[in-house]
Amino acid sequence: MAHGSTPHFHNTQGLRTIEVGSKEFMCVGALPPFDHPHIFIDMGKDNEAVCPYCSTLYIFKAELGAGHAHPASAVFEADAA
Repeated sequence: MAHGSTPHFHNTQGLRTIEVGSKEFMCVGALPPFDHPHIFIDMGKDNEAVCPYCSTLYIFKAELGAGHAHPASAVFEADAA
C-alpha cells in the first residue's frame, strides 16, 4: 500500500455501503480527478461511519483485515490513480 499505515478507500462505483477492515482510514470519494478532499475517518468504538463529503457508509468487518475492503475494488492504490 502506497500510503504508509493509513489505508485509503474510494467509492467510484457509488455504492451505499463499503465494508472495511480498518477503523481508521482516509476516504477519497471517487478516483481522481473526481475525488473529494481526502479526509481521515476514525470510527472509534463504533462499527460504522459516514463520510461527510460523499455520504458513503463504511462498516467495519474485522475479518477483512486491515487495509482491505469489500468490494476489494474500493481500496485506493495511488499507483492506479
